[in-house]
Amino acid sequence: MKPYREMSKEELASLKEQLEAVYKEYQGKNLSLNMARGKPCKEQLDLSLPMMDVLNSSSDYISADGDVRNYGILTGIQEAKELMGAMMDAPAENIVMYGNASLTLMFDTVSRAWTHGVCGSTPWCKLDKVKFLCPVPGYDRHFAITQYFGIEMINIPMTADGPDMDLVEKYVNNDETVKGIWCVPLYSNPSGQSYSDETVKRFANLKPAAKDFRIIWDNAYCVHHLHPDHPDHILDILSECAKAGNPDMVYKIGSTAKITFPGSAISAIATSKANIEDMKKQMNVQFISHDKINQLRHVRFFKNLDGIKAQMAKHAAILCPKFEAVDEILNKELAGLEIGKWTKPNGGYFVSFDALDGCAKAIVAKCKDAGVVMTGAGATYPYGKDPHDSNIRIAPSFPTLEDLKLAAEIFCVCVKLVSIDKLLAE
Repeated sequence: MKPYREMSKEELASLKEQLEAVYKEYQGKNLSLNMARGKPCKEQLDLSLPMMDVLNSSSDYISADGDVRNYGILTGIQEAKELMGAMMDAPAENIVMYGNASLTLMFDTVSRAWTHGVCGSTPWCKLDKVKFLCPVPGYDRHFAITQYFGIEMINIPMTADGPDMDLVEKYVNNDETVKGIWCVPLYSNPSGQSYSDETVKRFANLKPAAKDFRIIWDNAYCVHHLHPDHPDHILDILSECAKAGNPDMVYKIGSTAKITFPGSAISAIATSKANIEDMKKQMNVQFISHDKINQLRHVRFFKNLDGIKAQMAKHAAILCPKFEAVDEILNKELAGLEIGKWTKPNGGYFVSFDALDGCAKAIVAKCKDAGVVMTGAGATYPYGKDPHDSNIRIAPSFPTLEDLKLAAEIFCVCVKLVSIDKLLAE
């Protein structure tokens, strides 16, 4: 079929009539399908059930740091630091273990800077203006944190190599009110790009106008490869920052949330010793230790990085067919029509779809009316405001393969109908 823009008004109107009949059939099925959030499916969660058996009432609960059942060991047990360090490409001495969610860790990191400053700097709450750079499309939960604290967010467009580094350097190197940037460097949420070596090096060599500028490097998908035999790779930001003379500039964050159980994971931050000492001032007051039993459980289940990689290969075997199915259906239904474009990531949890300008909200609403729940249009931009109203995040992981195929087909019908309405109105 030729591109929609090359069709006459009459041809578009006739096609719309045919598509509306198909859409009404879908509506009549009373479907309840969900492609909204990147939740692991039941089959993925089942992979980690044996972890529940590695500790029981007869187990030895002694770690290298002592009895994990008791108080103490503020920054986490040594074995967990070594495991997470291997996964996050960081030395164990630069690791601090946290709770069951990296989101909590990121919130606490911003909150600490807001109330008490960073390594002796003025608390952000006492400044007239605080700004954060936000690569877009990006992760809505990142944006929610900075919005919660009233921090001004600045859109930074994503490119094939990562954030637009010319803009990043312009803001960071010349504006002392810019205090940080959100980053998902490997399989970015939602577009799936991985930062190029040049991008990582340019980050490491920033010359911030603000001494308390920090990169929040959310390496959420550091082992989440759809094709473990040819994964994406990125440079280690910590070592690059150290080489550039900026050892304190980055907080590198990771967790096992989509490796084991999202509600019962372990998380960690890798950063400089100066940053760790600064964190500990808060941690000593906030808690005595995080769940060391869960840390030990993860260590004994995985044993080492090879154990994590073996687990992730099983995840990939479940996820890869779903991502392939979405791409196949999008290509079959939309390729050549010039009413949308989408990414084909090599890992992570999302596909990013760009509709014609002004169509995303209407597409998501139409999907909902047909029983398919999508991430809210605009969610991938700060304040929920996509200036083009075009980006839609697709999350293939949670539905069954059969349900996912149906949801993707309905999505394509909705894209076609909304696009036709736009073109007919022009």
